[in-house]
Amino acid sequence: MRSAALLLLAGLLGGCANQLAERQAYLKQFIGQPESSVVQAMGVPSRTFQTGGVTYLAYNEHRIDFIPGTPTYAPSYLGSYGAFPPQIVQLDCETTFQVVDGKIASFQLRGNACG
Repeated sequence: MRSAALLLLAGLLGGCANQLAERQAYLKQFIGQPESSVVQAMGVPSRTFQTGGVTYLAYNEHRIDFIPGTPTYAPSYLGSYGAFPPQIVQLDCETTFQVVDGKIASFQLRGNACG
């Protein structure tokens, strides 16, 4: 049972790494492109900031996931163990693009839902 749980955890972590790589590959296509290409593809940014001739475009994603609980693994007369209550998890990802001379220079991801 323990090895099955470890395999499941490894699979989940591998899936997250794959999602991060896919997100980064998508965002890398904007580097060197005009600022308008990001706005056209991703919409109006959540916020912008300018300093020293550099513009930053920030896009925020928020979602809430529900993780159902798990049942116990033993009959009740042995005592319950292995059960986990349901959880509500808030997931956030902020993507910030750096714009220099009207072109996307780089991006940064921050949060627990970026991949």
